[in-house]
Amino acid sequence: MLEFQNSWQILFFVLLILSTLVQAFYYLGIFSRLAFYKKPQASNHLDLEPVSVLISARNEYKNLEKNLISILEQDYPNFEVIVINDCSWDDSQKLLEYYQEKYSHLKVCQLIEQEKYPTGKKFALTIGIKAAQFNQLFFTDADCMPASNQWLRLMQSQFTQGKEIVLGYSPAKSYNSFLNLFIRFETVFTAMAYLSAAIGKNPFMGVGRNLAYTRELFFKHKGFAKHQHILSGDDDLHVNQTATPTNVSIQIDPQSFMLTEPKKSFEAYQRQKTRHNSTGKYYKLKDQVYLGGYYFSHLLFYACIPVLLVLGFSWQIILGVYGFRFLVQTAIFFGVLKRLKGMQLIWFVAVLDIFYLIYIFVFGTIGLFTKQKKIW
Repeated sequence: MLEFQNSWQILFFVLLILSTLVQAFYYLGIFSRLAFYKKPQASNHLDLEPVSVLISARNEYKNLEKNLISILEQDYPNFEVIVINDCSWDDSQKLLEYYQEKYSHLKVCQLIEQEKYPTGKKFALTIGIKAAQFNQLFFTDADCMPASNQWLRLMQSQFTQGKEIVLGYSPAKSYNSFLNLFIRFETVFTAMAYLSAAIGKNPFMGVGRNLAYTRELFFKHKGFAKHQHILSGDDDLHVNQTATPTNVSIQIDPQSFMLTEPKKSFEAYQRQKTRHNSTGKYYKLKDQVYLGGYYFSHLLFYACIPVLLVLGFSWQIILGVYGFRFLVQTAIFFGVLKRLKGMQLIWFVAVLDIFYLIYIFVFGTIGLFTKQKKIW
């Protein structure tokens, strides 16, 4: 039987239970959609529509040299690859011209820096989209490599009846460091959130490293006009603006993954995430509530535990509540990591979950008050 010594113990124990129940709801009611997701039956039709692949690149010579061929040599009957060379001052243009001699389906749009007319990634992508021949557009970055030559086929197969957006997955490459371990965990959690939401017919974002949508949809919503002034958001804000409960599908076949090169230093990662996390405040209100509900309950859960211990509350009961959440979380992560081919992370979920809380609190706060002053 529970015994409370004072009203403070009652208050924080109630808050602990409430936050645990909210967390359990997210894992069992929402994230479980991805954990237990069954791929839809593959279509038997062989009539693959022609598609356009777009890559915006700024001073990406080394990455283009390493990754572009794997995209140019996809096993797909009719496609073009458009690289927008966005004001690069390295040798990217020479490399792209060399590849053009070998690959007739490579198109290059070269942008020149003009002080009075700054460009930026959204402008570059808009130029590429206008240059695209085909309606189905596939997006990735120069530092990404498809997991197989079936990437295009698998992503395109999800453009079934009525679908205008296809969300893919882009895991970070694995290296031997704690920063890399955390980046891979954060990437999985982000994917779990947006893919589960899409499965539940509440899509709210996508990741531009592995994303597809139609040219018709882009122009119907006037491109990036509503958020042109924001540095980031060519992927997540665009999906947030254009997605509906019925026009989005997902693709999580491992052969459709787009492997990305993660940041190697904390400083570089900090700059990247500060920029990325500054877009969340522009999401639709319901999507801010969806994400905020998880983050707030996550913070409240871990805040209540030390307070209750200091107040002298039974550590056995606290351990029992923590153990319940841990078992629920680990069970769902097991299913998600199995589908996203990240099972190495399962042993570190408990520790990384605490670091993820710190990450959200720090970068979320910074992003909330960050004003994006640069175009690129």
